[in-house]
Amino acid sequence: MKILIIQPKKGMGDMIIYLPYIHAISKKFNSVVSILAKDNSRANELLAEDSHIDEIIPLTNEMDGFKGILKLTSELKKRNFKKVFIFSSSLRYNLVARLSCIKSIYQYPLFQSKDNIVHSAKIFTESIIDKIVSTEPKLEIKKKTYSLNKEFKNICLGISASGPTKRWNIKNYIRLADQLSNKFKCKFYLAGGKQDIDLIKEFKNSTIGKNSISFEKSKISETLGNISDCDLYIGNDTGWAHISVALGVKSLTIFCDSPVLAYGRYSKLMFTVEPEGEKDTTTHDTLGKDKISFNQVIKMAFKLLN
Repeated sequence: MKILIIQPKKGMGDMIIYLPYIHAISKKFNSVVSILAKDNSRANELLAEDSHIDEIIPLTNEMDGFKGILKLTSELKKRNFKKVFIFSSSLRYNLVARLSCIKSIYQYPLFQSKDNIVHSAKIFTESIIDKIVSTEPKLEIKKKTYSLNKEFKNICLGISASGPTKRWNIKNYIRLADQLSNKFKCKFYLAGGKQDIDLIKEFKNSTIGKNSISFEKSKISETLGNISDCDLYIGNDTGWAHISVALGVKSLTIFCDSPVLAYGRYSKLMFTVEPEGEKDTTTHDTLGKDKISFNQVIKMAFKLLN
């Protein structure tokens, strides 16, 4: 059976959060599924080894607007999908599904304004498969032929972020790495891309920099094996935190300016730090990057590494 899942959110973290529901649909209908997703979700790299996925169809900018509807319809129609599951309340995707002659259309309630990404996906999926779905994501990757040296505490530092208000200062990460190294023998893996090169250079040029390896020249798919071998992720609320959780790694995630109840409570491996004065209340516009307690972060890191 040809099944399509439409997941139009753009982040890596969003793609990870939807994984349990994608897998549940695949299992329910005993079929691999195709996913329509934006390029910056990195679905092609993240899901390259996923046994539930048949194809990633790129949702490009050319598919916006009226002409985009026609282009997207053309792409979907030639694949002859029988069912579609739309993780969005947009009328546009409903129209595209109908124009693509997909007979069975399942979708969020139309025109739903605000939602909790996890709750909405869980309720939607469970209503279809009539079964409780765990919110815990799992990334399938090839087993490596080598592992990271376990003489060290291997720590992934998520210094990157989707915007400056979500990014804890790099100097805090340098100080954190220094204090961790005073207690443990550590190696640090800097989770960031080419856009984070200045932050990476500052870390590498510090006194602790010699014990670090960065990901700025690596493809996402090339980093997954290393992350899966890490003892802990410490970093901003960014895609790397959610990737770590999906690889079975504890994630100490710093929420400065994003909704902790949506992105920080879906996994038993997710441990969160919020700005001082916030408790399950951090959201967009909290602007709390300067109110994160360093002492709380280091205390939780020590506890999780012991």
